[in-house]
Amino acid sequence: MSESENGSGAGEFLSTETGARMPKGSVGRLLLVIPFLWSLFQIWYSSPLPFIVGFGIFNSTEARAIHLGFAIFLAFMAFPALKRSPRDHVPLADWALALLATASVMYLVVFYEALSQRPGNPTWYDIVVALSGIVLLLEATRRALGPPLMVVALVFLAYVLGGQYAPDVIAHDGASLGRVASHMWLTTEGVFGVALGVSTDFVFLFVLFGALLERAGAGAYFIKVAFAMLGRYRGGPAKAAVVASGLSGIISGSSIANVVTTGTFTIPLMKRVGFPGTKAGAVEVAASTNGQLTPPVMGAAAFLMVEYVGIPYLQVIQHAILPALISYIALLYMVHLEAVKLGMEPMRGPARARLLVRLTLIASNILGIIALSLAVYYGVGWTKDVFGAAAAPIVGAVVIAAYVALVWLAARQPTLEDKGTDEDLVIPPLGPTVRAGLYFLLPVAVLIWCLMVERFSPGLSAFWAVMFMIAISLTHRPLLAFFQRDRTLWAATRQGVAELADGMIGGARNMIGIGVATATAGIVVGTVTLTGIGLVMTEFVEFISGGNLMLILFFVALLSLILGMGLPTTANYIVVSTLMAPVVVELGAQNGLVVPLIAVHMFVFYFGILADDTPPVGLAAFAASAISGADPIRTGIQGFAYDIRTAILPFMFIFNTQILLIGLTGWVDLVITVVSATLAMLVFSAATQGYWLTRSRWYETAALLLITFTLFRPGFWWDDIYPPYENVPGTEIFEVMETIPAGGNLAVLASGMTIEGNEVSKTVLIPLEEPPGDPQNRLRAAGLSVMTTGGQAQVQNVRYGSQAQRAGLDFGFTIDAVRLPADRPPKELATIPAFLLLGAIGWAQHRRRQREGEPAPNAELRGAET
Repeated sequence: MSESENGSGAGEFLSTETGARMPKGSVGRLLLVIPFLWSLFQIWYSSPLPFIVGFGIFNSTEARAIHLGFAIFLAFMAFPALKRSPRDHVPLADWALALLATASVMYLVVFYEALSQRPGNPTWYDIVVALSGIVLLLEATRRALGPPLMVVALVFLAYVLGGQYAPDVIAHDGASLGRVASHMWLTTEGVFGVALGVSTDFVFLFVLFGALLERAGAGAYFIKVAFAMLGRYRGGPAKAAVVASGLSGIISGSSIANVVTTGTFTIPLMKRVGFPGTKAGAVEVAASTNGQLTPPVMGAAAFLMVEYVGIPYLQVIQHAILPALISYIALLYMVHLEAVKLGMEPMRGPARARLLVRLTLIASNILGIIALSLAVYYGVGWTKDVFGAAAAPIVGAVVIAAYVALVWLAARQPTLEDKGTDEDLVIPPLGPTVRAGLYFLLPVAVLIWCLMVERFSPGLSAFWAVMFMIAISLTHRPLLAFFQRDRTLWAATRQGVAELADGMIGGARNMIGIGVATATAGIVVGTVTLTGIGLVMTEFVEFISGGNLMLILFFVALLSLILGMGLPTTANYIVVSTLMAPVVVELGAQNGLVVPLIAVHMFVFYFGILADDTPPVGLAAFAASAISGADPIRTGIQGFAYDIRTAILPFMFIFNTQILLIGLTGWVDLVITVVSATLAMLVFSAATQGYWLTRSRWYETAALLLITFTLFRPGFWWDDIYPPYENVPGTEIFEVMETIPAGGNLAVLASGMTIEGNEVSKTVLIPLEEPPGDPQNRLRAAGLSVMTTGGQAQVQNVRYGSQAQRAGLDFGFTIDAVRLPADRPPKELATIPAFLLLGAIGWAQHRRRQREGEPAPNAELRGAET
């Protein structure tokens, strides 16, 4: 396949997210102006300016409606109805549908006060507008995302309307058409619910932030840095693809966009050094799908966890960081083993300096970034105490000075021209490549600072990062031209303005699919709240799984993969987590296993992302095959084989939440968790590749899998020898709470009757945010009131929406026991036999490799120029 074909094929898959129709003339300009205005609206809505100037203030319902209005208008204008529909102009029928759909959405803004005065009592024209809006939203969803999500929504609507005809286990009385229309469209329980709210408040600005970074050149910079760092080693382009996709994942929440952006460069290079087309595409697919797992800017579904789990986004980042890190490390190792098996040699690079000089250069770059981060982190902290209100402008001046200094540093580096694919086999020098774009890290640092230090909301944090990114887009090229004494200063200024406009437009067009997906997925959420199906799902799933938690998890994973073949990750997450997350928590508790809600939501999130490379409808695999020229089904199968390492992680952190950095007792525990999890994933990579120091025999592979399981979950064996908990009578709950620090968890064994009249006994975990003090006040802060009487601890009240209510406690439950960690030897001792077995396998393979005369796989060949 030629390069032009590669580009056009990849572009077709990217257009599935941005819209395939780009007419010319005045209509084409309109399709640029509308997304630009959408971006301006979102920036205005997220900024503090409306409250400062006193106008342009929108409540959440109005903002969601305007957000969906932009998305649904562009869906009809940018996405053709059928494959044979015209691409070069917008038919009159699409104009009519776009305007009618927008009017149905804006009805909630124009008549907001009137609707708020008649809640639950809609007029006939309210119903007509609502029904029209639902139908047009489903059509917009079909155009932007294909039929699957529309079909899912129709199935749930049919269930609401005809619940009396459903099987007995999920039957309900049904609802009238008017009630369904009102509930789904005129309230915040359906289309305009939490999912669309998260898209409006958080997701748009993060997508816009990534688009602005990409247009400014950060994506190309990350690719060059990764290639300069790893290109000279075995399978260098494949390793560069992994690192570049991980870095791009910081600024992109789309696996398809990640494949197209980095894969256009890396896939042809992988093929040139010996990777088959199938494996070249699969490496890029595996790396790009994992990009959505990479903090701080994860996939759009990650922001929904903030609302659904009830935790700050900072905690989502904290729980996601270790699994993402070890997943990428393992993929790098898998790529290395593939290169060794294929007998690859390192690529040619620039003349290499002495080892000490190279290490000093790399260390100086790394230490420079670390020093800058530490200076910002600790420097701003003390400036608040010393300068008070003046700290913000002082810190702003320092950031601006650092930006100008880094642009000056970039201007002094030799220009790294983008060459054709065939010429790119010469690896760029690392030092100049890194220094040429260090200023691109400043907006990411601003985002992290706002999230982690200032503790701003995700929306406000993204706003400040976007504003800084807008300033960079407008100024970095003119500054580069000025420092390089280039006479084309005006041309550089115009290029910066053009890149800013492209970023604003591209970010909005990337949001079309997410906007309509979150709105349509709201129909599923509305169905749960209207019919109460969530209450019967526990019994249904328990029945088909026999109450076995592992079978339930496999069922949830399979459901996520099947739905994810046709649904975008965000919609898939909403559907599966709404139905299944409470079920897993409940049945885990009944099995005596405390499963934190965040762990279940991360489980669903992971498998929703993995659906992007799952045959037969893995869109990321199709995008990669359009570049590589390989068969898309085989590419998807190979990509999923690489992603098996990611697929086992959710099962592991359900049973060992320390992988999510939950329940750690200190730095030593943290280091042990990180090291053991990383080693476990590397061992698993070697097992699935059938190769470590040499080709593995079947019993060695089986032993490596056993070692992997032991390192990931040492408690599985240790708990049989030393029980992990001891039970204290529930009447001692207040005494126990005095020993639990702020931020700790209270584990209790509770029993009682559910609202359906079933007697249950389960273990629940209640987070305690308040410091030790009055036990009753600490419990009330967690949403729980308990009274000890007659030798029992009785639940008197559970506040709706509280942590206790989310944990599954209810009025009238009895606290039978409080579970305290038992005093026992550390469970990590169970890993000692695993390490001994690993050493034995390594010794045997080393001896076998020496006998067979194979080169060492973990030592790079010295084939680069010296």
